[in-house]
Amino acid sequence: MKRWWIGLLIGLGVLINYFDRTNLSVAATPISNLYHLSDAQMGIILSAFGWSYAAFQIPVGALLDKIGVKWLNRIATILWSIATFMTAIVSGMGLIILSRVLLGIAEAPAFPAASKATGYWFPVRERGVATSLFDAAAKFSNVIGTPLVAWAVTTWGWKGGFWLTGALSLVYAALYWAFYRDPHETRLSQEEAELLREGGAQQAGEAEAGIGKSLAYLLRQRKVWGLTLGFAAYGYSFYLFLTWLPSYLVKEMHMTVLKSGWYTAGPWLVATITDLLIGGWLVDRLIQRGHDVTRVRKTVLVVGMIFGLAVIPAAFTHNPNTAVIFIAIALGGLAFSAPVGWSIPSLIAPKGTVGLVGSIMNFVNNLMSIVAPIVTGFVVQRTGSFESAFVIAGVVLLLGILFYVFMLGKIEPIPDPKV
Repeated sequence: MKRWWIGLLIGLGVLINYFDRTNLSVAATPISNLYHLSDAQMGIILSAFGWSYAAFQIPVGALLDKIGVKWLNRIATILWSIATFMTAIVSGMGLIILSRVLLGIAEAPAFPAASKATGYWFPVRERGVATSLFDAAAKFSNVIGTPLVAWAVTTWGWKGGFWLTGALSLVYAALYWAFYRDPHETRLSQEEAELLREGGAQQAGEAEAGIGKSLAYLLRQRKVWGLTLGFAAYGYSFYLFLTWLPSYLVKEMHMTVLKSGWYTAGPWLVATITDLLIGGWLVDRLIQRGHDVTRVRKTVLVVGMIFGLAVIPAAFTHNPNTAVIFIAIALGGLAFSAPVGWSIPSLIAPKGTVGLVGSIMNFVNNLMSIVAPIVTGFVVQRTGSFESAFVIAGVVLLLGILFYVFMLGKIEPIPDPKV
């Protein structure tokens, strides 16, 4: 049972991690009003986290495979707490951008480390639920985090949200230092040790070919690119909603910051539920019943992306309740495809390269965390509405479906490179 406690610890980390990412989106309107920022300028600020987060994905993947999950994440949790506090201390567009860039560096290991740790701690037949624990936490953070930060911003001003999430980050840092260990450092029951050994759990250790050769080898694999580009299409819509949804409700639907926080929570709650029940439980259940692994996972990936296309009709309504329903359908579908995507690196990576595969995927995915906020900001500034921005997201999702269907192929381990 220790593996499930570790899964919950990893999920808690992602939950807190996303509090730190969404606090700026909630405070966006007060900040833009205070510093007289345009929508385009606000889009640049909202994207700043993604600049360094994306840039550090490949180096972080290499470090994870070299020095392991435990120590890299220990250092990262301290650094991301400091960066969050820094955002509350500074003032002005330039220093806020600097704080977000530092936060992106500190939080870069979060998802690749979670994917790698899940590969260590869970057999293949439990990988769906285990992955959905941390992926659903990213969605659930908006259910409780957005209203919580909105309350803090309303009560204490825009800096209040950063003080609150910084304090929560420090608490998590202490918990992680105290409780996370890799399986080989932990006294497991004989039953659990055998389950991990016989169930296909990943083993610790570096790839024999070395980091440079492994990276070059992986970048030549069609399967890696099918996963990476398909997941990046999901990421475009995810980051659009993550960074702009509260502002969309304030600007387009004329809500207060506090009301937008509660309306934002609804679609993210739907996303949390579908992530756990469909992307996690249902996928594992179907595979345990003997259904083809590739067919199950690819079907869930593609159907989830198709549901994501509900972002398009959301663009053409001026009724806030109707808009939120369409957004909930879109996020719900995208959410149950995401844990399947995150489970794939540990299923296809050659030995010792799970961190690298996860980081390649997350690097391109997080380029979308730069592109989506900026494109949305400029489109909204030019057109005066979010309609075109939502349609663009739908077109990107269609491309992602094609990459999943025609490039990913069978979900099975890539052969080890010849040393």
